[in-house]
Amino acid sequence: MQHLLFVCSACHLRSPTAEEVFSGYDGIEALAAGTNSDAENPLSGDLIEWADIILVMEKSHRNKVAKKFKALLKGKKLVVLGIPDHYERMQPELIQLLKAKVMRHIR
Repeated sequence: MQHLLFVCSACHLRSPTAEEVFSGYDGIEALAAGTNSDAENPLSGDLIEWADIILVMEKSHRNKVAKKFKALLKGKKLVVLGIPDHYERMQPELIQLLKAKVMRHIR
């Protein structure tokens, strides 16, 4: 089982969409979290430890994750997807973009 952690700012649109999409794949467990303290599911050390791959939406998310959880990232794959905050939750264009960018990083 491969554990994917999707990270955006508020865990309201992009990362929950990714969690929902990729949770439907065989051999994958997906969760979503946000870097903001008021995120619907705030990013925690437990989530970082759980994840095999951490997929962040923007470089700013990578920087926050790397700064706050540096010690826990050893041996973890941290990927910037480069998906801006221009989409609604489960928007077809967002789903298509996520699939195109994530598939190259999972087995």
